[in-house]
Amino acid sequence: MSMLASSRRQFLTAVSAMGASWALSGCATAPPPPKTFNQAFRRTEVDYATTEKRGTIVVDPTSHFLYHVGDGGRAMRYGVAVGTEGFGWSGIANVHDKQEWPDWYPTAELLDRHPDIVPHLRPLQSGMGMPGGPENPLGARALYLWQGKKDTLYRIHGTNEPWTIGTNVSSGCIRMQNEDAIELYDQVKIGSRVVVMPYGVGSPQSA
Repeated sequence: MSMLASSRRQFLTAVSAMGASWALSGCATAPPPPKTFNQAFRRTEVDYATTEKRGTIVVDPTSHFLYHVGDGGRAMRYGVAVGTEGFGWSGIANVHDKQEWPDWYPTAELLDRHPDIVPHLRPLQSGMGMPGGPENPLGARALYLWQGKKDTLYRIHGTNEPWTIGTNVSSGCIRMQNEDAIELYDQVKIGSRVVVMPYGVGSPQSA
């Protein structure tokens, strides 16, 4: 066998081995399906019979919908993600504050459950947190829910994970698509009433 033929065979053997290596490393596999928003939870104006006044926010965690009450028995309905069992909150509160691209200050309990968050925190004006921006878990807008003079520590906020809308996630707060959070933020006034129904007690409109 000539030296040229021998070199060519060695080259082809090496290429074959590299191809097998790439396949084993995942290069030859199909990419995972994209994480997409469930269109069943898109923003929609609906009939909504309620005794709540115009401007009230009603959250139905069982069906993963938030209603912003309007006039004439109508409401704007938004899809939301809510807390998993044991992490949700229900009751009546008011919008105490609202912020654009808010900073995030995770609670001590959350850090205990997710210590991997700690390296991403840095000193901010109100303590250790994550500055507002596209990568922030609170998304583009946040409404802060208080009962009287007490912060409930629950928020209605945007999310950088829109595919979670319509599901239960452990954070416990009420997540919306960023574009929905922006629209609601623009409509809601400080002091607006917020009713968060207990999980398992669905709204008649979502039955």
